[in-house]
Parts: sequence; C-alpha cells; structure tokens
Amino acid sequence: MTAKPDPIRPTDDQARALARDLLASARSAALAVILPEGGPMVTRVAFGLSPERAPLTLISSLAAHTTALQANPAASLLVGEPGAKGDPLTHPRLTLLAQASFIAHDHPDYEKMAAHYLRDHPKAKLYIGFADFSFARFSVSQGLLNGGFGRAFRLTPADMGLPV
Repeated sequence: MTAKPDPIRPTDDQARALARDLLASARSAALAVILPEGGPMVTRVAFGLSPERAPLTLISSLAAHTTALQANPAASLLVGEPGAKGDPLTHPRLTLLAQASFIAHDHPDYEKMAAHYLRDHPKAKLYIGFADFSFARFSVSQGLLNGGFGRAFRLTPADMGLPV
C-alpha cells in the first residue's frame, strides 16, 4: 500500500507572516469548547490580543461557553473571515489550540488589559465594567494555518508571535 503524502507543508516565513496578520486583524473568532455535559459547542466571540500578544476575549459568566471553559479550559479558536467573493474555503484561516485562564476585575493586569482591549473594541466600554464580565486569555499550544487551497501549515506559538 502506498503511503499518502503529508498535506502539511514546512512552515516558512510567508506562513508565519500570514498567521500574524490574521491574528492582528481579527476582531472576532469562532470559539469551540466542550460543555460540562460532554458535547461540543461553537460560538462567536469578540477577539483581541493582550498587550503581551496572547489571544483573549471578554466574556460573561452567564454565557454557556464561559461555564464550559471553567469546567474544562481546553479550547479552539478560529480566526479569518471569508472574502466577499469566491469559495469561502479558498480564504486563509487559522485555528488555535489553547487553554483558557480567566482575568477578573480584581486581577492586577485587568485595567491595563481593559484599556488595551478597548482600543480595538470601543463598544465594549458599555459592558466591560459589569461584574459578570472577565477576560479569558488563551495560552496557545499550536496553530493550524490553512492559507488557501493546498497551503496547510502547523505553527508554534513563536511562529505566530505569541507568548510561549
């Protein structure tokens, strides 16, 4: 039997730059979690990078995805939007495999993170101070970049300019 060729290309500078651009420009992401009952769930969340470039979102403790992350911090985030024309699968996207941790209002970094987050998400000013909101910061273990048809890469956090 003939072995299938590996569809994953060696990571190069073009893939690294594309992943970093996707992260820098993303204002939302699809967040995948495992519900406490055991099933998967995907939702759309606001997306940003912390001052240290760690992926993060501002989420309410009332949301099902927050409860899921508190029970099991394993998560996956998908960034990258389809273009206005053409097949959506030809547009670049980046999947992040990560673990979530929470930063509440009383955390020493909260104010700095909030000010940074509001630069890209100014409408969050309406609810960022609500007691049920906190930041979920994601520690990324790897990225899976699909740069378009036939352009798949595995990336390390360092490849994407993320904290290690």
